[in-house]
Amino acid sequence: MKVGLYFGSFNPIHIGHLIIAQTIRERGGLDQVWFVVSPQNPFKKQESLAHELDRLRMVELAIEDNFHFRASDVEFRMPRPSYTIDTLTYLSDKHPQHQFSLFMGSDNLSHFHKWKNHQAILDQYEVLVYPRPGEPKNANYPQVKLVEAPLLDISATFIRQAIQSGYSVRYLLPDPVEAYIRDKKLYR
Repeated sequence: MKVGLYFGSFNPIHIGHLIIAQTIRERGGLDQVWFVVSPQNPFKKQESLAHELDRLRMVELAIEDNFHFRASDVEFRMPRPSYTIDTLTYLSDKHPQHQFSLFMGSDNLSHFHKWKNHQAILDQYEVLVYPRPGEPKNANYPQVKLVEAPLLDISATFIRQAIQSGYSVRYLLPDPVEAYIRDKKLYR
């Protein structure tokens, strides 16, 4: 099975994530997309993150009606900060029957060379890149496959700020995720 790995903080997961995942799954020829919830991104500050179990639960709620999607907490049991190459290697060893691909936004390409063992990722895994607003639509790496996807300028930061300010986030989040955030009083 071809599995695309969508790494992210998902703080919170929003409709932009879901639209991109569906588009990349179809256009990238993937059977499934696994949303790998990262407990600690080495490039992000920890203090703004909701608890990892809350973020995992929001992903589960967001994707529960799509059998092509799966939530993964694999990085919760790995050393922190989590590095993509370590997770890819672990998953490849644990699931040799699957062919894993990594997908990311074009905004990550500009600092991809800073990732731990980035060349090993390029050598061993398919890398599918979707466009991000304001970023070049070309890859600096011949192994990277650019995938046509809608340009979405929805950010979790914008959503968190809207919640803190008391604004509606309707239509930005799946309804079960919005209800979970409200019930748990997250991002207040």
